Amino acid sequence: MTSNEPVHTESESHPWTVDVANHPARKDSAEYVAARHKMNQLAGQSAGLVYGPGPYQDHHGGALWLKDGQGWFMVRNQAGIEWSAQFCAEPAKIDLLRQNAKRLYDLLAPQVKQELDPDGLLDQPIKDAAGVARWTDSIFNAGVPLHPGFHTGVLPAPGAPGTPAPPGPADQQPGGVHHYPTPIADIQLFKYDDFQLWVTDAEGKPAAVAPVAPRGSGNASVHVLYATPGTQLAQQKKAAERANNPLILGPDHPLAAQAYRNQ
Repeated sequence: MTSNEPVHTESESHPWTVDVANHPARKDSAEYVAARHKMNQLAGQSAGLVYGPGPYQDHHGGALWLKDGQGWFMVRNQAGIEWSAQFCAEPAKIDLLRQNAKRLYDLLAPQVKQELDPDGLLDQPIKDAAGVARWTDSIFNAGVPLHPGFHTGVLPAPGAPGTPAPPGPADQQPGGVHHYPTPIADIQLFKYDDFQLWVTDAEGKPAAVAPVAPRGSGNASVHVLYATPGTQLAQQKKAAERANNPLILGPDHPLAAQAYRNQ
């Protein structure tokens, strides 16, 4: 890096800015290339992935692949490490993730452990930055198979302000986990197809809403889960939450109408 400062910033037109410790330019490590190849092999042999069909991108999300009589399936570790996050990662804390994974494989799947880890990464304590780097790009961290849109996708811009995006399943217009809060983005994976999670506010910006009552209750109000930063809706949401209240919009509100328009 050419900067003399200890950190630099990353940002994009979809608003966010974070301080990241300066580091060498990113390039695919041998571990990462191998993990991506292995992940696609395993995902292709796995039935019932909630992430949908491939092609997949590999997400640094803490993947732990297992196999039973029905084939490969995936669980996730306590935390995943994004590539740039490794440079602020304390080795002893990352080693807790390794220990957690090792205990799982030693208890349930020693044969799978040997297949996924012929070099014994799970048995090597993480003590330094090099160890953190190996873990970060390994199949045990970088092996979560996500649809490209759900991984890095940004919601499409609507037409005129107040005009909602066209209806469609989440995999056609997803909000990626790198751009929207994961607890909200994950809703796309399990919601009813006829409920519109992502709606458009009066300024033409994306927002996310959820029902406030069970399906069939007759209550068509919605809870605003996400509002684009800087919008009036975001200000309303923040004001409500300062008062320890969720921002609830009644059934006659345009956002509620958008959410239930396919029902």
